[in-house]
Amino acid sequence: MEITYAVGLTLVNLFWLSLILFGLPGTWLMLLTALALDWLRSGEPFFGTWTLLAAGALALLAEIAEFFLSAAGARSAGGTIRGSALAVIGGIVGAVLGTALIPIPLIGTLAGASLGAFGGSILGDVASGKTVDDSMDAGRGAAIGRFWGTVSKVAAGLVILVLLTTAVLVD
Repeated sequence: MEITYAVGLTLVNLFWLSLILFGLPGTWLMLLTALALDWLRSGEPFFGTWTLLAAGALALLAEIAEFFLSAAGARSAGGTIRGSALAVIGGIVGAVLGTALIPIPLIGTLAGASLGAFGGSILGDVASGKTVDDSMDAGRGAAIGRFWGTVSKVAAGLVILVLLTTAVLVD
Protein backbone atom coordinates (compact mmCIF):
# COMPACT_ATOMS: atom_id res chain seq x y z
CA MET A 1 0.00 0.00 0.00
CA GLU A 2 2.92 2.37 0.69
CA ILE A 3 3.91 2.25 -2.97
CA THR A 4 0.46 3.56 -3.93
CA TYR A 5 0.81 6.44 -1.49
CA ALA A 6 4.35 7.13 -2.69
CA VAL A 7 3.31 7.22 -6.36
CA GLY A 8 0.29 9.42 -5.60
CA LEU A 9 2.33 11.79 -3.45
CA THR A 10 5.06 11.99 -6.09
CA LEU A 11 2.60 12.80 -8.89
CA VAL A 12 0.85 15.49 -6.85
CA ASN A 13 4.20 16.94 -5.75
CA LEU A 14 5.48 16.99 -9.34
CA PHE A 15 2.47 19.12 -10.20
CA TRP A 16 3.21 21.43 -7.25
CA LEU A 17 6.85 21.56 -8.38
CA SER A 18 5.77 22.77 -11.82
CA LEU A 19 3.88 25.66 -10.22
CA ILE A 20 7.16 27.06 -8.91
CA LEU A 21 7.99 28.07 -12.47
CA PHE A 22 4.98 30.41 -12.41
CA GLY A 23 6.05 32.07 -9.19
CA LEU A 24 3.53 30.09 -7.12
CA PRO A 25 4.30 28.48 -3.73
CA GLY A 26 4.85 24.91 -4.92
CA THR A 27 7.21 24.00 -2.09
CA TRP A 28 4.61 25.00 0.50
CA LEU A 29 1.94 23.02 -1.34
CA MET A 30 4.22 19.95 -1.16
CA LEU A 31 4.47 20.39 2.60
CA LEU A 32 0.70 20.87 2.93
CA THR A 33 0.11 17.72 0.88
CA ALA A 34 2.37 15.76 3.25
CA LEU A 35 0.50 17.15 6.26
CA ALA A 36 -2.84 16.27 4.65
CA LEU A 37 -1.64 12.74 3.93
CA ASP A 38 -0.59 12.32 7.55
CA TRP A 39 -3.92 13.70 8.72
CA LEU A 40 -5.84 11.28 6.47
CA ARG A 41 -3.87 8.38 7.94
CA SER A 42 -4.66 9.40 11.51
CA GLY A 43 -2.77 7.17 13.88
CA GLU A 44 -0.28 5.98 11.24
CA PRO A 45 1.60 9.04 9.99
CA PHE A 46 4.19 8.66 7.24
CA PHE A 47 6.30 11.62 8.20
CA GLY A 48 8.22 12.21 11.37
CA THR A 49 8.53 15.63 12.95
CA TRP A 50 12.10 16.03 11.70
CA THR A 51 11.13 15.19 8.13
CA LEU A 52 8.37 17.78 8.13
CA LEU A 53 10.60 20.36 9.81
CA ALA A 54 13.33 19.72 7.22
CA ALA A 55 10.84 20.11 4.37
CA GLY A 56 9.50 23.32 5.95
CA ALA A 57 13.01 24.71 6.43
CA LEU A 58 13.87 23.95 2.81
CA ALA A 59 10.66 25.63 1.62
CA LEU A 60 11.45 28.72 3.71
CA LEU A 61 15.04 28.89 2.48
CA ALA A 62 13.84 28.50 -1.12
CA GLU A 63 11.39 31.40 -0.71
CA ILE A 64 14.10 33.61 0.77
CA ALA A 65 16.57 32.69 -1.97
CA GLU A 66 14.07 33.27 -4.77
CA PHE A 67 12.95 36.65 -3.46
CA PHE A 68 16.46 37.78 -2.57
CA LEU A 69 17.98 36.75 -5.90
CA SER A 70 15.14 38.29 -7.93
CA ALA A 71 15.22 41.64 -6.17
CA ALA A 72 18.95 41.70 -5.45
CA GLY A 73 19.81 41.17 -9.11
CA ALA A 74 18.24 44.50 -9.99
CA ARG A 75 19.49 46.31 -6.88
CA SER A 76 23.08 45.13 -7.35
CA ALA A 77 23.09 46.65 -10.82
CA GLY A 78 21.93 50.00 -9.47
CA GLY A 79 18.18 49.54 -9.77
CA THR A 80 15.59 51.24 -7.61
CA ILE A 81 13.23 49.69 -5.09
CA ARG A 82 10.35 50.31 -7.51
CA GLY A 83 12.34 48.56 -10.25
CA SER A 84 13.00 45.60 -7.96
CA ALA A 85 9.32 45.32 -7.03
CA LEU A 86 8.23 45.49 -10.66
CA ALA A 87 10.91 42.92 -11.54
CA VAL A 88 9.25 40.44 -9.17
CA ILE A 89 5.78 41.18 -10.60
CA GLY A 90 7.09 41.14 -14.18
CA GLY A 91 8.73 37.78 -13.52
CA ILE A 92 5.41 36.23 -12.53
CA VAL A 93 3.53 37.73 -15.49
CA GLY A 94 6.37 36.81 -17.83
CA ALA A 95 6.38 33.19 -16.62
CA VAL A 96 2.70 32.83 -17.47
CA LEU A 97 3.07 34.49 -20.87
CA GLY A 98 6.31 32.64 -21.66
CA THR A 99 4.61 29.32 -21.01
CA ALA A 100 1.79 30.22 -23.39
CA LEU A 101 3.93 31.80 -26.10
CA ILE A 102 6.93 29.42 -25.98
CA PRO A 103 5.35 25.98 -25.50
CA ILE A 104 8.63 24.22 -24.70
CA PRO A 105 8.42 22.85 -21.14
CA LEU A 106 10.61 24.71 -18.65
CA ILE A 107 12.34 26.83 -21.31
CA GLY A 108 9.30 28.96 -22.14
CA THR A 109 8.51 29.56 -18.49
CA LEU A 110 12.07 30.42 -17.46
CA ALA A 111 12.61 32.64 -20.50
CA GLY A 112 9.30 34.41 -19.88
CA ALA A 113 10.07 34.92 -16.20
CA SER A 114 13.52 36.32 -16.95
CA LEU A 115 12.23 38.62 -19.71
CA GLY A 116 9.35 39.74 -17.51
CA ALA A 117 11.74 40.58 -14.67
CA PHE A 118 13.91 42.45 -17.16
CA GLY A 119 11.00 44.50 -18.46
CA GLY A 120 9.49 45.13 -15.03
CA SER A 121 12.79 46.36 -13.68
CA ILE A 122 13.28 48.74 -16.61
CA LEU A 123 9.75 50.15 -16.26
CA GLY A 124 10.17 50.71 -12.54
CA ASP A 125 13.58 52.34 -12.88
CA VAL A 126 12.56 54.63 -15.73
CA ALA A 127 9.44 55.64 -13.76
CA SER A 128 11.75 56.44 -10.83
CA GLY A 129 13.79 58.83 -12.99
CA LYS A 130 16.71 56.61 -14.01
CA THR A 131 18.12 56.81 -17.51
CA VAL A 132 17.26 54.09 -19.98
CA ASP A 133 20.91 52.91 -20.06
CA ASP A 134 21.07 52.58 -16.27
CA SER A 135 17.68 50.89 -16.30
CA MET A 136 18.91 48.36 -18.87
CA ASP A 137 21.79 47.35 -16.57
CA ALA A 138 19.39 46.88 -13.68
CA GLY A 139 17.02 44.95 -15.96
CA ARG A 140 19.80 42.53 -16.91
CA GLY A 141 20.56 42.05 -13.23
CA ALA A 142 16.89 41.40 -12.50
CA ALA A 143 16.63 38.84 -15.32
CA ILE A 144 19.71 36.97 -14.13
CA GLY A 145 18.52 37.11 -10.52
CA ARG A 146 15.07 35.82 -11.45
CA PHE A 147 16.56 32.96 -13.44
CA TRP A 148 18.82 31.81 -10.61
CA GLY A 149 16.13 32.39 -8.00
CA THR A 150 13.74 30.12 -9.87
CA VAL A 151 16.44 27.51 -10.47
CA SER A 152 17.33 27.47 -6.76
CA LYS A 153 13.68 27.13 -5.75
CA VAL A 154 13.10 24.27 -8.20
CA ALA A 155 16.22 22.55 -6.83
CA ALA A 156 14.89 22.89 -3.28
CA GLY A 157 11.52 21.58 -4.48
CA LEU A 158 13.20 18.52 -5.97
CA VAL A 159 14.95 17.84 -2.65
CA ILE A 160 11.62 18.18 -0.82
CA LEU A 161 9.97 15.84 -3.32
CA VAL A 162 12.66 13.17 -2.84
CA LEU A 163 12.63 13.62 0.95
CA LEU A 164 8.88 13.16 1.23
CA THR A 165 8.66 10.29 -1.25
CA THR A 166 11.51 8.48 0.48
CA ALA A 167 9.81 8.95 3.87
CA VAL A 168 6.67 7.21 2.54
CA LEU A 169 8.66 4.35 1.01
CA VAL A 170 10.68 3.63 4.13
CA ASP A 171 7.62 3.66 6.37
